[in-house]
Amino acid sequence: MMDQITIKDLEVYANHGLYKEEKALGQKFLVSAILSLDTKLAGVSDQMGYSVDYGKVCHRIKEILTENDFNLIECVAETVAKKLLLEFSLIRKLEIEVKKPWAPIGLPLDYVSVKIKRGWHRAYLGVGSNMGDRMEYINQAINAIEAQDDTRVVHVSSLIETKPYGGVVQDDFLNGCIAIDTLKEPEELLDFLMDVEAQAGRVRTIHWGPRTLDVDIVLYDDEIVADSNLFIPHREMHKREFVLEPLVQIAPYAINPISKKTAEQLLDELRGQSENVNSGCAGCQGCAMRK
Repeated sequence: MMDQITIKDLEVYANHGLYKEEKALGQKFLVSAILSLDTKLAGVSDQMGYSVDYGKVCHRIKEILTENDFNLIECVAETVAKKLLLEFSLIRKLEIEVKKPWAPIGLPLDYVSVKIKRGWHRAYLGVGSNMGDRMEYINQAINAIEAQDDTRVVHVSSLIETKPYGGVVQDDFLNGCIAIDTLKEPEELLDFLMDVEAQAGRVRTIHWGPRTLDVDIVLYDDEIVADSNLFIPHREMHKREFVLEPLVQIAPYAINPISKKTAEQLLDELRGQSENVNSGCAGCQGCAMRK
């Protein structure tokens, strides 16, 4: 658990709401924030540069509420959370609560509130291309990711040339791995990456077939996601040396949350299996069949 700075019930008078009277007359809002970050260096050095100035945070919250026009307090909370995460780089995660004590519902109440939790997520993406200018397509993907205000490229592996996977006859691939920090949730990230592939002319006609650009979510924090469109961790990562080798370059101790094994361990195991199959030992055929 990270250290926390808490701001409770910052009072701001602003003009938000669905009704024209709310926008014309205005009303009181109370905003609370729990900021998660590492304050150890600030505590040891007594230097503000290693922490977040909560005074500046309070004034920024007030600016967001007074300089914008929102219908819903849900949108107030979402906007405050995103802007604080983007503008205060030391904040890794936060919780925002927006209270509306004068909610015009015609009944007595203390307040109505919306509370959300948002933060930066570390994801690892596998990237590959085997058509046209392979390097250019991969660079296009990196540039498209960097152009997003809510996503940061943290590390990029070197690229390796690999044989095709899946049995389809086609040209060799260039493959690599990208580490990113993102505010996007898994489904949002998937939609964005599919758009990046489409912009590169990706056409999905042959399973495991040639492609201008392929960008897969390999890991996303320690989350496990399984639905019709998205599986995290990637279901094939432990079988793919072209995924694991560049991943180990930039994050050897990244853990697959299902197997509980690091990327380095998975790569060692995969290479060990390959060596056994290729060695011609008596047990290899049986081992290969069991797998």
